[in-house]
Amino acid sequence: MDEEAPTYLDNEKAFGGNASEDPGCPDGGLKAWLCVLGVSCGICATFGFVNAWGVFQAYYEQNNLRTTSPSDIAWIGSIQYALVFMPGLPFGRLFDIGYLRLPVAISSALLITCTFLTAECKEYWHFVLCQGIGIGLAGGTVFTAGASAIPHWFQKKLGLAYACVAAGSSIGGTIFPIILKNLLEHQGFQWTLRINGFIISGFLLVLNLTVSRRLPPKPDPGPFLNLSIFKAPAYSNHCLSLFVGFLGLYTCLTYLSVTGLLAGLGTNLSFYLVSIANASSLFGRLGGGMLADRFGGCPLNVLISSTFIAGIMTYVWPFSQSKGSLIAVSVIYGISSGVYVAILTQPAARMGKVTEVGMRVGVVWTIMSFGALAGPPISGAILDNTGSFKRVGYFAGSCIMGSVLLMFVTRHLLLRKLVGRA
Repeated sequence: MDEEAPTYLDNEKAFGGNASEDPGCPDGGLKAWLCVLGVSCGICATFGFVNAWGVFQAYYEQNNLRTTSPSDIAWIGSIQYALVFMPGLPFGRLFDIGYLRLPVAISSALLITCTFLTAECKEYWHFVLCQGIGIGLAGGTVFTAGASAIPHWFQKKLGLAYACVAAGSSIGGTIFPIILKNLLEHQGFQWTLRINGFIISGFLLVLNLTVSRRLPPKPDPGPFLNLSIFKAPAYSNHCLSLFVGFLGLYTCLTYLSVTGLLAGLGTNLSFYLVSIANASSLFGRLGGGMLADRFGGCPLNVLISSTFIAGIMTYVWPFSQSKGSLIAVSVIYGISSGVYVAILTQPAARMGKVTEVGMRVGVVWTIMSFGALAGPPISGAILDNTGSFKRVGYFAGSCIMGSVLLMFVTRHLLLRKLVGRA
């Protein structure tokens, strides 16, 4: 009989991970799923709102910041994207040593305040400060602290739990562009942001009422940053692959609405392309998490496949100039990028002890935030210099494909053979 291929959980044990150290993990129950519900609402109000940036990019280019270059405007969105992940290390570590509800409450208040303040912005630096830094930093704290709680409640169903959490981002990324587009037409910019501030407040209320941790903090937390985690080649390479991937991942989503306008699709459909992509990503997020759990916990296999498809769609996107082709790209890109976002941290969460999951996942988010920060402005600079989205697609698509190659390296480091679940 042929030797059975190793599974991801076999490799997880080699890292001292949580495959066998936490037999009391409930993998469900009312409190666990309420935590998932709350974190999903928090992700909807933070990452989901940030995912609507494509609407703001197109609107600012034609209205509030029409004298500012597209690449400069893109910096606002890039700062948002980056700061959603950048606080991962400090706040992930705070979670490990016992802090959860206080950081979530403070950042929730900051997020609501900055949303209302964005309505009063007039100058470019106002938008950078309030919408870029303020909303991004507050959203990142909510995102990190909330998502770090999920591995306390789930082990065998971790992929499904993360997928449900990530679904909040898809829902937010679907409803917020529609809300923004209609309110901008009928209520004006200021009341659009104020109404969105009230909506965000409702989601964050649910988060603050339901988020919780199961395990006590580690008695001896050790250094704030334990650099020994980088001694694991697979972990270090996974961090690098996510950094490279995020250089190109959100370029397509950022410029979808602008591409539709330039292709003559009309204002309505162009703005809805972002919602179509985000709605499609819901299927990718749920499906990706379930696939990773269904086949023995193999997030890397699923991640590699979906990231490859997202890279292909990023190459194709600039050449799509008709209504049908742009909708098709939006749907396929949305599904594939949804899988990517849903399970990108799952390998890191499994590569060590559950008591250090906040630091391990936080480091991943902090590293890849620099890719999210630099990617869209680089794409904007390429667009400014060439006047064509084709070169932008070449750059962004190549970054995503580079991430795929690095994921193959991570998979090999885990399995040490061609066939297996990773």
